Amino acid sequence: MKKVIAKIISLGLVLGMAGAMAACTSKKGTTVKSGTLTMATNAYFPPYEYYEGTDIVGIDAEIAAAIAEKLDLKLEIVDVEFDSIIAGVQSNKYDIGMAGMTVTDERKKAVNFSSTYATGIQAVIVPEGSEITDVDTLLGGDYKVGVQQGTTGDIYMTDDVGEDRVVRFSKGNDAVLALSTGKVDAVVIDNEPAKSFVAANAGLVILPTAYVEEEYAMCINKDNKDLLEKINKALEELTADGTIDKIIEKYIPSNG
Repeated sequence: MKKVIAKIISLGLVLGMAGAMAACTSKKGTTVKSGTLTMATNAYFPPYEYYEGTDIVGIDAEIAAAIAEKLDLKLEIVDVEFDSIIAGVQSNKYDIGMAGMTVTDERKKAVNFSSTYATGIQAVIVPEGSEITDVDTLLGGDYKVGVQQGTTGDIYMTDDVGEDRVVRFSKGNDAVLALSTGKVDAVVIDNEPAKSFVAANAGLVILPTAYVEEEYAMCINKDNKDLLEKINKALEELTADGTIDKIIEKYIPSNG
């Protein structure tokens, strides 16, 4: 699979273009911009999406590029806050949302989801030597937990321990920085980004037991059934020919 070089648009530019794009969003079954598949993501979630220089790369970026190629469309990736992705897809600002996004019943009320293309695990990061040695200890204590706002880690932890113990950050690496500086006692985040954060920050470890297991898919406007069908067909073909597995293996080696 060739390296993805995606055009990146800042959130400010996207907001400035919203009026001009509105004329392109009125027809059902079409993309936001003719000839373009516009993908909203939050590019601080390695290895699914992250910056390499000024380009957004990763599992989601490459899968989206492969889908766009199947649909004879140009891929355009927009980096936004995670919890604004679904709203942007709902309002037809973006064609799809793809950010290691878990399918949940609550989210399905707002958008449709494609077929699953990957599975994930919510992991717990703690400092080395922490008295938090397993998930039960974390949930049963009075510990402050850092999460990325709007993610399933945020949702699950809020449900399990309540608002008072959850500290929200706009980016996962901000939550990890807070853990490193003692502002929170643990961080709940997807396992693969957790590995990257622990590798980059000495003194942190991942608990050996998973918090939650989940499935990843891309979200699509409920009115855009045509695009949903085309994306699912493309995913089916890319799965059958081994492309999806090759992309995931590139970033998450099975022997790693």
